[in-house]
Amino acid sequence: MCGVFGIRSEERDIARIAYFGLFALQHRGQESAGIAVSDQGRLTVVREMGLVAHVFNEQQLQALPGEVAIGHTRYSTTGANRWANAQPLIHHGRARTVALGHNGNLVNVEELRAELIADGIRLTSGSDSEVIAALIARDPAPLVEAVANAMRRLEGAYSVTALVDGTLVAFRDPLGFRPLTLGQLGDDWVVASETCALDLIGAEAVRDVRPGEVVWIDEDGLHGTQAIPVGRNALCIFELVYFARPDSRLGGVEVHGARVRMGERLAREAPADADLVIGIPDSGTPAAIGFAKASGIPFNEALIKNRYVARTFIQPDQGMREQGIKIKFNPLDEVEGKRIVAVDDSIVRGNTMRQLVAMLLDAGAAEVHVRISSPPVVSTCFYGIDMADEDELAAAHRSVEEMRVHVGATSLHYLSVGGMQEATQLPEDSVCRACFTRDYPTRVPARVEKLRFEPAPA
Repeated sequence: MCGVFGIRSEERDIARIAYFGLFALQHRGQESAGIAVSDQGRLTVVREMGLVAHVFNEQQLQALPGEVAIGHTRYSTTGANRWANAQPLIHHGRARTVALGHNGNLVNVEELRAELIADGIRLTSGSDSEVIAALIARDPAPLVEAVANAMRRLEGAYSVTALVDGTLVAFRDPLGFRPLTLGQLGDDWVVASETCALDLIGAEAVRDVRPGEVVWIDEDGLHGTQAIPVGRNALCIFELVYFARPDSRLGGVEVHGARVRMGERLAREAPADADLVIGIPDSGTPAAIGFAKASGIPFNEALIKNRYVARTFIQPDQGMREQGIKIKFNPLDEVEGKRIVAVDDSIVRGNTMRQLVAMLLDAGAAEVHVRISSPPVVSTCFYGIDMADEDELAAAHRSVEEMRVHVGATSLHYLSVGGMQEATQLPEDSVCRACFTRDYPTRVPARVEKLRFEPAPA
């Protein structure tokens, strides 16, 4: 997960632009947010726990002048949810100081950390992102060569924006697991995780940062070089299924359109005799629209979502906990007496779907036919999506019928791997589908504990 952003401009209020860019990328991480700026070589960083709008205020943004800015929104996949792991992180090395924001997960971080520590380099966070910054910061080679040297050592997923000596740098792993796109705001260059961030600030999307490419933006404009040869591409297909914002474009494909096509294909693969199609808000709605369109069954809203519960720090009492999913969803009278097709994008642990089905039946639904617009999630992600360990994945060791019983549905069907792939309109060899197929495009780490680099409790 995580969102990254960067801009270089001599004339614009770059901190404010970075703020709004991060605002558009809030869905990629809600734990912490930060902005680093360079003002004629002087580096200033503000980062804090919480949402973008909670971390920054008008006074802080006015205190961040400069010509280069990078920003980050974090959802932790390596390292604890604590301030020391918030980004952009700063690493002071022998050759240079690096401010860096990272989206992705490295699979060889254990070896690299051990090497850096043996070299006397002090690592102050529990994340894999600091390893990337440390490799660049200790390398005496010129900046772009140092970045390329680091990229050749890294394995796994990384889409990165960095700020070094007043230069904005962006680079992407050779498989292109996570999105990263270039845009122009007038004559100024912008880089962001998704095109929706470019849309919000009024920038025009130009092209993706190519897998294995490093680009840098200085006073002379945009430059780029292919640091690592490209083999096959492996854009995470789960970005298109669930994670990316529906108004973004990934690999040239509009995400919303892909999700609607997944629902259309699902209706053809797994029809249902029903009265009403509903989407599980918000990520299941596009596929539900597609299912209704292809099946001819009317679509309507039937679940109202409370959109302010993603980060709640006040726990409900026991009586409220027993209400379970109603903290997040509440059904409308529309479901009473109806045979419902409930469409969602995926089932991971299965707890939410089980509670939703029970809620719909309690609200008077005659039948609840669950349709999932992706295949069963059967294996964990090592590349930056915060999925459970395989033992916690509901479908990893259950048949479809066992999953139907598990969630309590009248019927349950998933979209096929082929149907999902066709809906994306991307070639099969251009995406990673490992969470659905167990076919990983890289080696996978022996240890995957999220907190393995955190200090032991006192």
